[in-house]
Amino acid sequence: MSPTIEYFAALLEANPGNAAVLYELAGAYDTAGQEGKAEKYYLEAFDAGLSGDRHRRALLQYGSTLRNLGRFEESLIVFADARQQYPESDSLRVFEMMSLHAAGRPNTALAEALSLIADRVDSAEIKRYEAAVRGNAEYLASLDE
Repeated sequence: MSPTIEYFAALLEANPGNAAVLYELAGAYDTAGQEGKAEKYYLEAFDAGLSGDRHRRALLQYGSTLRNLGRFEESLIVFADARQQYPESDSLRVFEMMSLHAAGRPNTALAEALSLIADRVDSAEIKRYEAAVRGNAEYLASLDE
């Protein structure tokens, strides 16, 4: 990732405060496993007014970065906020599940997975058992409370 990081760092130098470039640099650091550096650029991208689909992706990546840094509760706060802003985003739901699991809430993570399946899998078999899937999801979520 060094060439990519160097490219976006130079682009940022030429375009200081550019939200899209800050986001791309954060993602490059993230991919390189340098989550500590990535966090700084995600926050700067948000402050610079990152919007649209990049904003949604940045929230997902930032929440994941916090999880990788062991900051599970902060990660879950980011995902809760992101899901309020982008309620139809399946990818946010999936990455939130990973943070729930990492935060020691595996039952809630599985409950969310079951809910996502019930919501999104268009299968006659799943639809037949939808009430049971949702009921089990509610029960599992209650175990972590």
